[in-house]
Amino acid sequence: MAAANPGLAQVAAPAVDPAKGMVEDTKDGLVEEEHPVAPDQFDEKYETTKWEIWAYYAYYIGNNGLTLFNFAPTAAQNLLYQQAEAVGGADNEILHFAGQNRTINSIVLLCNGISFAIQIVIFLILGSYADFGTFRPNILIGLSLVAWGIGFGWLGVHKADQWQTGLGLYIVGLIAYQLCLTYWTAAFPGLARNTPLLREKAKQFEDGTITRDEYDFADSMKRNELSNVAFYVQSVGEIFILAVIVGVMFGVHVNASTANNNWGLSVLIAFASGVWILLAIPWFIMEKRRPGQDPGMNIVIAGFWQLWRALTQIWQLKQSLFYLIGYFLLGDSLNTTVTVIGTLQNSIVAYNTLELTYLLLVGIAAQAVGIWSFWTIQKRYGLSTKTMFNAVAVGIILLDGWGMIGIWTHRFGFHHVWEVWVYQVFYGLFVCPWYSYSQTMISEVTPRGKEFLFFSLFSIIGKTSSFIGPLVSSAIIDDTGNNSTPFYFLFALSLVSFLFLLFFVDIKKSRVEQMEFLEREKAAKAKRVAGSEVSA
Repeated sequence: MAAANPGLAQVAAPAVDPAKGMVEDTKDGLVEEEHPVAPDQFDEKYETTKWEIWAYYAYYIGNNGLTLFNFAPTAAQNLLYQQAEAVGGADNEILHFAGQNRTINSIVLLCNGISFAIQIVIFLILGSYADFGTFRPNILIGLSLVAWGIGFGWLGVHKADQWQTGLGLYIVGLIAYQLCLTYWTAAFPGLARNTPLLREKAKQFEDGTITRDEYDFADSMKRNELSNVAFYVQSVGEIFILAVIVGVMFGVHVNASTANNNWGLSVLIAFASGVWILLAIPWFIMEKRRPGQDPGMNIVIAGFWQLWRALTQIWQLKQSLFYLIGYFLLGDSLNTTVTVIGTLQNSIVAYNTLELTYLLLVGIAAQAVGIWSFWTIQKRYGLSTKTMFNAVAVGIILLDGWGMIGIWTHRFGFHHVWEVWVYQVFYGLFVCPWYSYSQTMISEVTPRGKEFLFFSLFSIIGKTSSFIGPLVSSAIIDDTGNNSTPFYFLFALSLVSFLFLLFFVDIKKSRVEQMEFLEREKAAKAKRVAGSEVSA
């Protein structure tokens, strides 16, 4: 795919080899010509630097989820419980919301569903244009500004009668957080493929000293490195941020009263938002604005055309589609599992801000150890992205099995404080690597140059799953009155998802399909442009 201007490096070059390295269709099948050109072409002006990579990592330390993903939902749910108690007594957990009386857990799950449904629409609009031109960084800057505004907005919401406003901030905050995370993540394949290492591997491939499989393995491992190290660095940085937060909590005396505890949650969210701002600025300054695809037509038409092509042609990317299905199912299970366990956890520790902070410290420390261990094992033994991803899927199945036991007995299954602590360790060690390896898997099945579109499409699927799962679980809770019963559904869903991904997704086949897809895309665009010129 041509760059916006001739000679300029793209976010990622096409999967097909240009000119003398093109894949030739013969009666014997697809073969490479004698003198291949590497699939990634380089312009030194856009070479990834060490400082650019560290600026990329720094943004993730800031956008660590403490603001709008961890403590904002806790603050909203805390206000819900206090309002329920105010209107119905100490044992009341029912509030009137969205036209009917609902349990607090049901309200939280419904708000998640509303938030994720809105995200789908936004991803469809932004994702279809983000691979064109050089304006992609502006999308992340704009979304970050919205997220920071929501974070500081919590300073004005910390009383029980403001519960509806709190839910509004919760919903919009989740939208802003997830959009920022997605469009930050989508940049890592381009960073990896413009590194000096990949340039050297490209030269070796052209010289015939390494094979295409060896080049693809180097590309895959570099993407894994950036994704995993980013997650590890973020985890370590988050521990230091939480240590400071503990001091802030003592400073506002969160244990002195309910009002102080409420205020402490709001201060925490605002403080973490301020840290996010400081750590985001280097990335906004140092990111090289690598040109994306040349739209080849009016950019407004091109956005809709690209989205339509992706939606209609993905059926020919069978491995991408299979991963999309598995990602949908397993993501649904994990997102809903975390929400269900989170509501159980919050009720067990009685929304104590300080104790929740300690829990997060333990969880994030375990997360750092977990991702470091996964990446170390992968590097040492040269394991594929899919192998590591499958190992994480087993951890998710075990987590749901743990919760399912709690349906039958109160001795085990997220009913006790000690289980909350063990959960934080288990989740960090064995489940959190999902957030790295699932994204690297997306890059494995994404045609070069289509990263932002495909990451948007996968995020849409992820949000759709997160919209469906909470609604199903909410209905199960409303029907049974037992907050643990969704684990029946979640355990079965995780197991089926894992088996589907294990047997149906083949990364090598995916690379061939991506190659053929980009050839058809190139031909279709040329035909459309030629038709337009004739009409003119």
